[in-house]
Amino acid sequence: MKKTSYCLGLLAALCLPSAEAVNQEIRALFQPDSSQPNKNVFVNKTPNSGYCTLDPAQCTDNNMFSIQLPVRFESTRAINPGDAMDLKVPANWRQLTVTHRETGESETVEVRIIGIGSRFILSDSAANLVGVSDILEGHQKLWTSSSWVYAPSPCQYSGVGWYSPDTYRFFWKAPVEAACSKVAAYRIPSMSFDTLDFAYELRTPNPLGMSSGLYGGSHTYTIGPGGDFQMGPMMVPNDNNLTLDFVLDVQHVLKVDIPPGGDKVVLEPPGGWQSWLDQGRHPVRLFRDQMFHISASSRFTMKLECEDRLNNGCAVSDRQPPTTYKAEVTVSVSLPDGMTDSSGRPVRNLPVTHVPTGVIHVGTYVDRKPGTLHFNMNAQHTKFVIDSYGERPFKGNFTVIWDSEV
Repeated sequence: MKKTSYCLGLLAALCLPSAEAVNQEIRALFQPDSSQPNKNVFVNKTPNSGYCTLDPAQCTDNNMFSIQLPVRFESTRAINPGDAMDLKVPANWRQLTVTHRETGESETVEVRIIGIGSRFILSDSAANLVGVSDILEGHQKLWTSSSWVYAPSPCQYSGVGWYSPDTYRFFWKAPVEAACSKVAAYRIPSMSFDTLDFAYELRTPNPLGMSSGLYGGSHTYTIGPGGDFQMGPMMVPNDNNLTLDFVLDVQHVLKVDIPPGGDKVVLEPPGGWQSWLDQGRHPVRLFRDQMFHISASSRFTMKLECEDRLNNGCAVSDRQPPTTYKAEVTVSVSLPDGMTDSSGRPVRNLPVTHVPTGVIHVGTYVDRKPGTLHFNMNAQHTKFVIDSYGERPFKGNFTVIWDSEV
C-alpha cells in the first residue's frame, strides 16, 4: 500500500507600512476522525483574532471565524453633522478555485464576510466634542442613533462595545451586502479606524473526492471608498487590497489490517475435505475467504502482484524439480458498504488482477470495517492438482496492493 505524507508550511502574512496590499492566509484541514466517521468536513485551522477572541462562544455556535488586520483608515476631512459613515463588507458568497500543488486537480471554495469591526479614534474626547462631562453620554450623543455598540440596519448587534474618552471598539454582524450607516450629530475634526476586523464563513468541497495533499488559491478584495470593504466615503485606508490566500490540507487515511495468521492462506473445498476422503468425491473448487479490516477516506485502486504470474491470477506450484507443475488461483474482493466501484455499485467479488481495478470510491469515511479477499481455484485446476499431484503441497506468494495514488 502506498502512502504519502504531507507537511503544511505556514505562510506568514507580511504588512509593511508602505505596502499597497495585505495578505492573510486561511487554512483548513481534513483529517478523518474515527470518533466521528460521518463528519467528513474541513476544519478551519486559522487562528482567530479580533471579535472571536472576545466572544468565542458566539463564533463557535454560528460556525464563524474572525481576523483582525493592521489596516488603518484616516479621514480625509472633518466629519460634519449629517455625514454618514457607511460601512460595507462583501457579504455575498464569492467563489475561488483551489488547485492541488502536485496533481493540478481543482476544487471550488466559497467565502463570505459576515461581520465588520474596528476601534475608531477621535481627534478629541467624545464628551468634549458634544459638550458634556460624561464619557458614555458623549459617545451616545455624538451620533444620531446612539453609540456604536448599536449596529444600524441592515447590520446587527453583536454585543461588542468598549470605549475610552476618545476611542470606541465595536463589531457589527453583516448578514447582507449593503451599507450600514452611522450619522454624525456633531462635528468631528478628524477620525481614524486603527484596524480592519472582519468575520467570515467558508464553504469547502467534499474532501472524500479530493486527493491527499495541499490545495491553494487566492481571492482579492478592494478596500476603501467604493471598494469591497468600506468604512465611510471620507475614510481612506493605508492598504488598497486584501488578498485571502487559501490552503486546504487533505490528509486521507488508507489502512488495511489483516488478522493474525491471515497472511497464511490455505485453500480447501467448500465444506472441507471430508467428502473427498470418505467418498472420493472431487471438490468443485478450492477456495479461502480471508477477512480484513479497512479504514479509508478517499478513492483507491487495487492490484495483484505474484511471485509467479499465471493468466489473470497467481500460480501455485509443487516446487519439486526437475519439473514444476502450476495451477492458477484468482483473487477477488468484497468491500464494506460505503465503497462503490467505478459504476457506482457496491463492491462484491470484484476481480483483482495484475492490472489496477477501476477506481473504488468512498462515499463516507469507512473506519475499520470488514472486507473479504476471495481466493479461488476453479474446477479444472482443482481436478488437475488432486488427480495428478494430490500428495504434493502447492504453494505461491501473492501480494495484494491497495493504492491511494490514483
